[in-house]
Amino acid sequence: MKFNDIISLAQKAIKSNRLRSNLTIAIIAIGITALIGIITVIEVLKGTIHDNFAGMGSNTFNISAQSVFAKNKKMGKRRRTTTTSDNNKIKLNEAVTFKDRFQFPATISTNVMATNAAVIKRNSKKSNPNIMVMGADENYLLVSGTNLVSGRNFSSREIASGENVCVLGNSIATKYFGNSNNTENGLINLGDARYRVVGVMESKGASFIDRTDNMVIITINNARQRFNISQKSCVISVRVHDLKWIEAASDEAEGVMRSVRRLRPGDDSNFSINKNDEIANSLIDNLKFVTLSASLIGFITLLGAAIGLMNIMLVSVAERTREIGLTKAIGANSQTIKLQFLSEAIFISLKGGFIGIVIGILIGNILSLAFSSPFVIPWMWIAIGLSICIVVGLLAGIYPALKASRLNPINALRYE
Repeated sequence: MKFNDIISLAQKAIKSNRLRSNLTIAIIAIGITALIGIITVIEVLKGTIHDNFAGMGSNTFNISAQSVFAKNKKMGKRRRTTTTSDNNKIKLNEAVTFKDRFQFPATISTNVMATNAAVIKRNSKKSNPNIMVMGADENYLLVSGTNLVSGRNFSSREIASGENVCVLGNSIATKYFGNSNNTENGLINLGDARYRVVGVMESKGASFIDRTDNMVIITINNARQRFNISQKSCVISVRVHDLKWIEAASDEAEGVMRSVRRLRPGDDSNFSINKNDEIANSLIDNLKFVTLSASLIGFITLLGAAIGLMNIMLVSVAERTREIGLTKAIGANSQTIKLQFLSEAIFISLKGGFIGIVIGILIGNILSLAFSSPFVIPWMWIAIGLSICIVVGLLAGIYPALKASRLNPINALRYE
């Protein structure tokens, strides 16, 4: 019997038990959907993380307040810091002092998050209390890799005097002015104060890391006057002119910052220096646990599918005993019967796998639409998924196939 004939018989057998076959296909599809869907989401997140931090520049590092848990470089573990909350904060005067003392060839910017819950208003339009307001100096746009689509940056005079001027995120400008080109020198109310718009930032799209489109930037001195930033910690960003000097620059920055904060030689640093690529890699490393969880979910579901598929094949052997006996009586050997039942199991498993892969990719890329990132197809995991389906089909079909191939044709023909 030719291989094409075996495949044709396998497909006819599946169609004759359509309900049971479709239920098994659905179980396999659910397992593969869970696996491929979560992996696709992870790949989208990885791309988004890399894009966001790459936009800030690999030659940039940030000095910020130390988190509650600091990393012990020697032991590779996390330990609780002994510094007080107040000592952890980087105060504005410390940031200014650092900027004066740091002589390395680099561009330095200081910023502080004034509030995450501001309300802006223009004419009859009023926002929800979810607008981010950042106080920054004239170097922030350059160091953060943010371009303007219209208008200009803050001037030195505006920075020094703390005037009511602002740079708007692209979404805010579009919503309240209709077009980013219409915003220059426009007026907008931020809280109870009126600000003049001097520029609009380019759109960076939706992101769980970068919310620039929904941000208003004011001068850092204005933030000190209008908002209570004395309880907030500043972030110092350093953009090194040459990437090859970034390690030397970060070492120099640590020494200068320890001097600014008057730390003794034996004291631990109560601040953190983070390079953008290190932050991105750290976030991506944390996604490995999600990948492991997705693999575990997919494996458990496929294990259940394999048991269900084996049950279907065993029932099929019992129901088709006379058919198997007749097939052997007209010349089919044990190998042909074995291949027929294995083909049925693998065909059911692969069909479920293909359906699961398509649904998983579509579900996973819903996130890419939200973040305006490229459509992601995890080719490696698709190959892994299909390989798993073949293995599931073989494992579920091999015992029923052996049982069918060993039937005595005389006894099979007599079977009622």
